[in-house]
Amino acid sequence: MKRLAMSLTFFLVLSLVIGYLVSGPAFMDWGVAGGLFAVAIAGEGFRFWLRRNRAKKRDSSSV
Repeated sequence: MKRLAMSLTFFLVLSLVIGYLVSGPAFMDWGVAGGLFAVAIAGEGFRFWLRRNRAKKRDSSSV
């Protein structure tokens, strides 16, 4: 759980910085920042799903 929190915090900060750099000094580009963070959340969810799926496979294959 700690790894997930650290990873999402890192990607949150990174997406906010990229959103600010893309927009310039006028305003924050929330669409870019939110989209990047959504991709990070989807990636972490996919990684969790893969790990869980592999664990199930290892458990059920033992006879």
